[in-house]
Amino acid sequence: MASNTSMISSFIKDAPPGELNDVVNDIKTLTNDSLTSHSSAFKSYNESQFTTTRLPNSSQDVLVTPYNALSDIQYFDTGSSTSFDFDHASQKALNAQSYSLDSRHADLVKSLVKSLNTHAAEHFPSHCAGVYPTDNDSKIAIVLVANKYSPQNFWNGRWRSEYLLDPSSGLTGSIKVDVHYYEDGNVRLLTEKPISASVGGGSASEVIREIAKAEKRYQEDLNRTFGNLSEGVFKSLRRQLPVTRQKIEWEKISGYRLGQDIGGGRSR
Repeated sequence: MASNTSMISSFIKDAPPGELNDVVNDIKTLTNDSLTSHSSAFKSYNESQFTTTRLPNSSQDVLVTPYNALSDIQYFDTGSSTSFDFDHASQKALNAQSYSLDSRHADLVKSLVKSLNTHAAEHFPSHCAGVYPTDNDSKIAIVLVANKYSPQNFWNGRWRSEYLLDPSSGLTGSIKVDVHYYEDGNVRLLTEKPISASVGGGSASEVIREIAKAEKRYQEDLNRTFGNLSEGVFKSLRRQLPVTRQKIEWEKISGYRLGQDIGGGRSR
């Protein structure tokens, strides 16, 4: 029983972008488990994946992360000065109310929110961002997530940027990309790029400028890698010509005698 619980939790935590509900429905079908005992797995998934949720009676999306947690089910958003309850299983926000940020970095946080949203709007069509004091108000967490789902074409993807700003020492963090492709197969790309940078005087514009540079470099690196895979490794795996060393004339395919004309064997 314990092994089944652990296995179900791992499936929930490892659900691909945009497919948590599909994974949950499949688990329920296979196990007849209501999953009510797996609240910690849902919480781990939502916080690690920077799940976005829409505030009640609002058009604004906010993030669920470890950095803006007030309790296991309550979170806050600095951009809208709102706190909210969050149902980890349904991924719904509830009971939104006014929230006042108490931090010695409050002015810098507000400036970072503005600059980060401007940067994200320029580069990510669908995004959600957040800035939160963390580590007993000694650092500032800067979080950005961009989701793109295309289930009709059998793929979904997520970009996650996560940075910690120490005003006295600089910026550290990572960029993670998670893409799942599942047409006639099951392929998943998981990448992580560590980031570190000095930020001069530590102003919001300087911090976001360094983040933009790091993200642009990583995007260019990914593009080059995919190009090399397509023209290099993947191309070498494909047979350029059939075993006859001659191109198939597809307009005449119905007239071929399979064994003799394509395979090189003798017809009977």
